[in-house]
Formats: sequence, structure tokens, C-alpha cells
Amino acid sequence: MSEFHVPADVPDELIETYLENMRAATAGTGSMNLFACDQKIEHLNDDFYDGEETIPRSSNDPAHLFEIGAQTHEAGTLGVLAGQLGLISMYARDHPELPYLVKLNSKSHMVKTGQRDPISQALWDMDDVMSLVHNGINVVGIGYTVYIGSEFEHEMLTEAAQFIRQAHEQGMISVVWMYPRGKAVPNEKDPQLIAGAAGVAGCLGADFAKVNYPEAWEGMTQPESFRIAVEAAGRTGIICSGGGSLPPREFLQRLHDQINISGCRGAATGRNIHQKPTESAVSMTAACHAIICEGASVDEAMAIFEAQ
Repeated sequence: MSEFHVPADVPDELIETYLENMRAATAGTGSMNLFACDQKIEHLNDDFYDGEETIPRSSNDPAHLFEIGAQTHEAGTLGVLAGQLGLISMYARDHPELPYLVKLNSKSHMVKTGQRDPISQALWDMDDVMSLVHNGINVVGIGYTVYIGSEFEHEMLTEAAQFIRQAHEQGMISVVWMYPRGKAVPNEKDPQLIAGAAGVAGCLGADFAKVNYPEAWEGMTQPESFRIAVEAAGRTGIICSGGGSLPPREFLQRLHDQINISGCRGAATGRNIHQKPTESAVSMTAACHAIICEGASVDEAMAIFEAQ
């Protein structure tokens, strides 16, 4: 019996490949410390340079992301580095050994919901992903964003389902970004909607789903409320968006609650890592790994972060 669940659409002869990719993506634990490097399209340059130097200037250069990835992988504290195929392809020959999650679709934040419901369709396909693999790049899985509730959700759900199936056929894992968004969505953080999005991810057959941290149900704390979404996803592991930059202890406390109270199987962190100088970013990744994969307390994680 495998230590991890293997979906039935993974070919029998590729089960060990799937398990190797799952181990690589989760540091052998089944819980994912995902370094989100897809925001150069999603947020344009807003999270990388602010004109006031409150974000270190080093964050403006995409090479910063891959240097963080290289150092954390060497230290054993990286799960996967997630980014668009084009961005990965520009830097991956420098760091072919990093576990990569290739993001297949993206959109900017320029067009608002008041103008048009969001749609984000694929920019690449699995043949493009496999071209990286054939060139010796350690691609362990694919990622795709679905805006559930958009009038265009069917197009995104269809593509996501096909890519999940194709990834499994190659022995790769899949991660979906599941965000309620559109004119039909009055509150993107509604706990019932977040739980619904998590359940959709399970129906698509995704191995992991990244969702936003929901608001609290009446009579529950926020992490208790988030557990409803984790349960609704079934065998699909829920990982929580890292959100905007927070003070380190506040961020790590929230992460600890999500793992230990909500039952999340990881987190996807971008700004709380890359909006720091490299040394601090590497230390924060290690602190996240300690909570997600090693059961560390907040005090223990803070000690790791402060020991930089």
C-alpha cells in the first residue's frame, strides 16, 4: 500500500513516477510548501516594486525568485516553485533540479469584475510542459486557475479537467487555484462559497486546491470555519493562499492555525516570501516548511526565521 493516495486515472505503469513527483512536491510528507511565483502576470508589477523601497528592489528581478528556490531546495525546505511555463523556461536551465509546478493559465488584474466576468484560459498545453521535461527540467506537476461563479466558468472547468487528466496520464500531480469571482459572487471570502469551490476541485480530480482563507461562520472561529472547506474537498488537499504581506509572527500564527485547526495540507506563499531580501526569504520558507511539514510551533518557526 502506498503512503499516498494514487488517483485511478494514473496509469499503473506510472504509479511510481506519480509517487516520486508527489514526494518531491511535498518533501516526502504529503503536505505542500508551495512557493507562488505566478504573480508577475496576476498582479503585474504591483507586488515587486512600489517606488518607495518598502519592497526590496531585489524583488523586481525575477531571478530573485529562482535564487530563493535554489537555496530553499538545497536546504530541503521547498515543496514546489510554481510559475508560468514561460517564466520557468527562462531560468530553469540554471536550476533544472528544482521541483517545478507549471502554471498553464493566467490573467492580469486590469479588467475588473464590474467590466466583465473573469476568464483565464490556457496559454500552454501538456506538449509544452513535456518539452521542459524532455530537456531535463524537473517538472512535477501543473497548475490551473478556475474562477468559479464567473459566467465563463464552464470554459475554465473544461480546461482544468482535461489538464488534470493529462497530468495524471504523465504521472504528474495537479494543483488548481479555485477562486469564486464574478458578478454572481457578492463575497469572494464567503465560507460556504470557499467550501463549494473546494468541493469542485475534488470533483475535477485535482491533487491539491489553492483557495483563499474564508471568513468565519457564525459561532465558529476562522480556522474552524476553514475546516468545512477542507472536509468538502475530500482527498483533494487544500492549501491556503498566503495573502498580502503580514508581520512574520502574525503570518506564521495564521499558517499554524490553518494546518493544525483547519486541517490544511499546506500553503501557497508568494508575497510573504519574495517581498524580502533573499536571506530573509529563505528563512521564511524554512519557517513555513517547519510548520507545514514538521509540526513546528509558532515559537519554533519564529526562531527559524529569526536565525537568519
